[in-house]
Amino acid sequence: GDLVPEVPKFKFERQRTRTRTISRSVYHDSQGNPVSKDIVSDMTQFQSAKRSGNIDVWWLYDDGGLTLLLPYILTTRQQFSECKLRVFTLANRKDELDRETRNMAALLAKFRIEFSSVVVIPDVTKRASDASRARLDTLLAKLPQDTIPEEELLANKEKTNRHLRLSELLQAHSKDSEIIFMTLPMPRKGHVSAALYMAWLDIMTENLPPTLLIRGNQTSVLTFYS
Repeated sequence: GDLVPEVPKFKFERQRTRTRTISRSVYHDSQGNPVSKDIVSDMTQFQSAKRSGNIDVWWLYDDGGLTLLLPYILTTRQQFSECKLRVFTLANRKDELDRETRNMAALLAKFRIEFSSVVVIPDVTKRASDASRARLDTLLAKLPQDTIPEEELLANKEKTNRHLRLSELLQAHSKDSEIIFMTLPMPRKGHVSAALYMAWLDIMTENLPPTLLIRGNQTSVLTFYS
């Protein structure tokens, strides 16, 4: 019979190239230039395939449970259904570790939230490393002179150290996680300037996976049946 004419390969290759070009050219910077592949990858990362890593919850304060509820809802979605939920919380003293761990595990079980582990951090008040302090100094040095008065830095010395320690702990435990949910630290009005507060948040979330800072209004969003 007659031979079936061969379809030119270049048509398929040209079509694939055109498809990639169109998908990348959707995103432009403020000057109208196409953004880089790395930025497009960051912007579209949650459109990717199914994930199987860890979802980490840093429950720093009791805000009504919103910081626990949102990651749990995420695990019910198909894309994150194979991820493990890890919960991190803080203890004031080392002798409270066992009790705090049991209390948190019991709370999660009461609300029927499945979790893979509960980690209680005892040493958040420990002095931050010199490297962390140097990172903060580098960040503050980029601000206009006298943006943060020296008196304010001295008055918030302990809180600054706490945020630097949280940054170190986040790097140690959660730098390879799929996503992080963390209670948003709230500053005391009139005691901390916006510049210092944002510096704390920048330091805490620097070089981390996607991090969602959450603050509930103290109203419980979790329900349990006794």
